[in-house]
Amino acid sequence: MQVKKIHQEKKLDILVDKDLKNNYDLIELEEIVQVALLCTQYLPGHRPKMSEVVRMLEGDGLVERWETSQKVDSSKYRTQELSSSERFSDLTDDSIVINVQAIELSGPR
Repeated sequence: MQVKKIHQEKKLDILVDKDLKNNYDLIELEEIVQVALLCTQYLPGHRPKMSEVVRMLEGDGLVERWETSQKVDSSKYRTQELSSSERFSDLTDDSIVINVQAIELSGPR
């Protein structure tokens, strides 16, 4: 079952470790799942930056960001699934350099 579907059906308890035996905050779980779903939006530009993720997990700005994301019709951004060769066939040298820089920035410090 997909997390989005689990969230929509309000069955978040199946995501929680059984060893916790209902010893968790359901509101906090809902917020964590919302942040996770924001991080997996279809368009990368709609996904929050890590600094925003941290702030949302601390309780700052999640409600507004979540409400905004629910108003966006993501279906209009969907394209048909492409094979991996089709997805990467339009890469240019510039985009490869940018990807390498992003990987370097995301590494350990």
